[in-house]
Amino acid sequence: MNSQTNTMDFDKARFNMVEQQVRPWDVLDNRVLEVISEVPREAFAPDAYKKLAYADTSIPLGQYEGTNCAMLHPILDGRLIQSLNITDDDIVLEVGTGSGYLTACLAKLARHVDSVDINPDMTALAEKNLAAFDLQNIILSTGDASKGWDQKRFYDAIAITGSMPDIPGVYKQSLKQGGRLFVVTGEAPAMKACLVTRIGENEWTTEDLFETSIERLINTSETEAFVF
Repeated sequence: MNSQTNTMDFDKARFNMVEQQVRPWDVLDNRVLEVISEVPREAFAPDAYKKLAYADTSIPLGQYEGTNCAMLHPILDGRLIQSLNITDDDIVLEVGTGSGYLTACLAKLARHVDSVDINPDMTALAEKNLAAFDLQNIILSTGDASKGWDQKRFYDAIAITGSMPDIPGVYKQSLKQGGRLFVVTGEAPAMKACLVTRIGENEWTTEDLFETSIERLINTSETEAFVF
């Protein structure tokens, strides 16, 4: 009975999150709202934070090399997914796997998702969390993607879940024609989320989406140049 009650409470919390947090923050794409409504966020939160899975907050996942790891706010997940405009034929790269929640959402919308995290504990956690779902279109990897990842493959969409000093040129080059890159740039507390779209062999457009602040992607610094 208790487990049923908990499930019902999580279902209600998920509904309220979508209607009171995500949708009011201009996430109006029905496919995005559906996937956020379907994926149980509590399944990807640590036991100590499951009750906060649907709160408007980031959820701690531990530390790696002195940097905090956390799940993004639900509203950021929603805006990120919507901005990438993922179709069911897209090949997606996620930089920063975390606990696997966003990975699951992306995989439900795309044909395939490559996800990489520098922290082997996060890769193992995501693999464990994702095992409970029938998602056969995900490849998890552990490695340092701060300077790029798998240059043999080009992507329709790239989601970078940690902030960077500037828009990374190496990932702009990793986009297919028409490909989209979501990245948060700048300095805390006034960072900005950007959407980069490749419109030609050597031509991209950049749209400033909104202001936010998230943890820095490990091994990026203000002194490194990411300009193509």
